[in-house]
Amino acid sequence: MTLRQQHQHASEIRLPEDIDWHMLDKSKFFLLGAALFSGVSATLYPVVVLKTRQQVTTSAFPQSCTRLSIDILRREGLRGLYKGFTTSLIGTIPARALYMSTLEITKSGVGSLAIKAGGMSEPAAAAIANAAAGLTASIAAQLVWTPVDVVSQRLMVQGGGGGGGGGGIMSTRYAGGLDAFKTIVRADGIRGLYRGFGMSILTYAPSNALWWASYCVTQRSVWMSLGYRSNNGSNIAAPPSSAVVVGVQGLSAACAGGVSALVTTPFDTIKTRLQVLGNEEGVRQPTVKQTVQTLVKEGGWKACYRGLGARWATMSMSATTMITTYEFLKRLSTKAQE
Repeated sequence: MTLRQQHQHASEIRLPEDIDWHMLDKSKFFLLGAALFSGVSATLYPVVVLKTRQQVTTSAFPQSCTRLSIDILRREGLRGLYKGFTTSLIGTIPARALYMSTLEITKSGVGSLAIKAGGMSEPAAAAIANAAAGLTASIAAQLVWTPVDVVSQRLMVQGGGGGGGGGGIMSTRYAGGLDAFKTIVRADGIRGLYRGFGMSILTYAPSNALWWASYCVTQRSVWMSLGYRSNNGSNIAAPPSSAVVVGVQGLSAACAGGVSALVTTPFDTIKTRLQVLGNEEGVRQPTVKQTVQTLVKEGGWKACYRGLGARWATMSMSATTMITTYEFLKRLSTKAQE
């Protein structure tokens, strides 16, 4: 055995077997995925509403998440934290299916290519495959997600009062998701539904690539710190229990989500403003440059980080629940192996 092979074996980690795309029962995968992730979306949706209202407020001193949530509950009730949820859920199901299938196909293909053609080690190939998969899946899903975002975010912020909660910024009122869809198309055509599409790609594509690569590297580091590695190519540690697997996956996902939130929040703030404040009838559409200038004028450069706390919490919680749910979904959807 060469020195390089010994080094590769020494760094090999005994992880639960990866479940590749060809091993999945696709019907079960998409059906169960729609049910599981709908539950996750319902749980996390109020935090998304808080983040969106903080990002679009014109106040120099926006309310904290706690005060904003109390204000919404007092004035609008619990339904105020779920405005636009039905629209978001209907659009998220096909977007999520497109995201998951693109993710798994790309991850499997790039990983195999990196090892066979590139001669990379398994850890390096895994990190690159995860980054490429996250990037590709995000771009594909944004074709569906962006119009859903434009409509649902407008529903999220309408009806809010003052107090820095994002109220009083929209002159148009919508009766629901379908009405918002028709109004936006009537005002600016189909392109109105893709307002902020470029910023969405700039926000979510690098974020997803960074998240999946960070998750892969972090998870491997955690496993190594727990001693789940081979010893000179033999005496591999016993497989971890299900509880340990879920704990490691959740911790790795939370860390990766926090890093992604910190890097991409300014892009998300600009994107949200473009989608919410543009395309109203009689209102001139702001450009990216104008949006940034307005934000800086309202609260300096730190205004670009409005909603960071809520977005950090959203991405960390979402990442943790998403990855544990996703891995559970893959185990449930695995075909019987010969």
